[in-house]
Amino acid sequence: MKFALATARKKVKDDTVVSFFFNARGEEMEKSTIGTYRSLLLQLLERLPALQCVFESLGLSPSSISTEHQWNAESLKTLLEQTIQSLEGTSVVCFIDALDECEEEQVRDMVSFFEHVSELAVSSDIRFKVCFSSRHYPHITIRKGLDLVLEGQEGHKQDISNYLKSELKIGNSKIAQQIRVELQEKALGIFMWVVLVVGILNKEHDRGRIHLLRQRLKEIPSDLHKLFRDILTRDSRNKEELVLCIQWVLFAKKPLSPEQLYFAIISGIEPDAVSEWDSDEITSEVIKRFILDSSKGLTDITTSRHRRVQFIHESVQDFLLKEKGLSDIWPELRNLQGHSHNQLKQCCFNYMQTDVFTALNISGNLPEDSSRSDAAALRKLATEKFPFLEYAVQNVLHHADVAEGSGVSQHNFLQTFPRTRWIQLDNLFETREVRMHTKNMSLLYVLGEHSMSNLAKLHPSDLSCLEEEEERYGTPLFAAMSCGSDEAVQVFLEVLHKNQLMGSHPPEIYSRYHENKKIKKCLDAFSSSQKEGAYLHIWQRADARW
Repeated sequence: MKFALATARKKVKDDTVVSFFFNARGEEMEKSTIGTYRSLLLQLLERLPALQCVFESLGLSPSSISTEHQWNAESLKTLLEQTIQSLEGTSVVCFIDALDECEEEQVRDMVSFFEHVSELAVSSDIRFKVCFSSRHYPHITIRKGLDLVLEGQEGHKQDISNYLKSELKIGNSKIAQQIRVELQEKALGIFMWVVLVVGILNKEHDRGRIHLLRQRLKEIPSDLHKLFRDILTRDSRNKEELVLCIQWVLFAKKPLSPEQLYFAIISGIEPDAVSEWDSDEITSEVIKRFILDSSKGLTDITTSRHRRVQFIHESVQDFLLKEKGLSDIWPELRNLQGHSHNQLKQCCFNYMQTDVFTALNISGNLPEDSSRSDAAALRKLATEKFPFLEYAVQNVLHHADVAEGSGVSQHNFLQTFPRTRWIQLDNLFETREVRMHTKNMSLLYVLGEHSMSNLAKLHPSDLSCLEEEEERYGTPLFAAMSCGSDEAVQVFLEVLHKNQLMGSHPPEIYSRYHENKKIKKCLDAFSSSQKEGAYLHIWQRADARW
């Protein structure tokens, strides 16, 4: 698809070309149709500013939309449809890649939407074309369009042949030529298989095992998933490192940079070796080689401005998760999600123990105004010296919460959690003063604020959810309600009901809360001393105001 897009931009000078590439390993906007619609709209409206009048169809104006505006799929589809219908004399070509890397129902809805828009465009004599690309599964029928199966094209075979000539570095002897032919025949047109096998054979060649190349090629499974298994199990060297690397790429809350992943893995396998980053000693090249070796070549580093580590192809993740490849190879990982999040939590926890404050020369309190230049400079310095620290601090409890919810107890962890240190570190990275916490904030408050309902159930003082604190929202319950932490709200309400601190039935009250999130507007009217019937009091005040 990248080739098709680049060719279109070069050769179709009179058309407006827009594109979106789904990325299942990326953040939410990269793997959802909401992200697709937003990206396509932005590209169209930037290149054709006259079309910005379409916002009027939703009663909006471009100047009235803030960066925090909450878009939904239907409003974005309406805008995109209006934009395309307003093209008039402009021709637009749209490329959308990797449909298989988005949730199937979303993709089916999106394809149906573009079929509808295309029919409208044809009936209005508007030139609008869409090119989709996807792996064979899931199969989505398009009623009107041209299908092209890449594996069946002569050019695809030539691409593989060209790749072998340039990347398979085993010389040009007669045997080397035979190996290239045999490799291409065995590949059955699967480019990803070729890439992996080339890496394996190059390693054998570099080790001087030229006489074993043909034998090694025969041993390599032709099935892609069997090849993944072979790569993971061929030797047991650095198994702990390999598993941890895979767990991070699979289960990190957001994709990690190479530097973050390097220190995340080190924190898990050699926590005593963790210290501030010396980039002269641990260079980017060292980190790149470490990740390549740790993942046995199954990960890659993106070339975007903000580099991230991801699997070389979505098929790797399919094998590990959908095909349960990881737990089949190592039975101790049968509870893969629970075990993995517990490991990631421990990595975060270990990294948090680093002597950050000495390295940053912080002896007293942090700058009071987090938006000030000295506070920003301190955050920048902390990130440079400790690349993994911000992620570790902001997600250590997240991973613990998921682990607890997946059956791996966090009881001991919660009892010994270094709350005071966590508050200091979290405040270090907070960019808005209003979101900073006081040194006396309870752990329950954070659990409510961030909807960590599994840990909230474990908290020994869960009744403290109504105790007033010197925090932004006062009590843990109010923090949960204000931040839309629905599951935490439900946990707190059930605790109150169980202890007869409220007279109504929690499911009914929770349902009313869920239906009307405006409830947070009346929180200031509530006094924490009114514990009896707390939630009913809030709801009554809310009803009176709305």
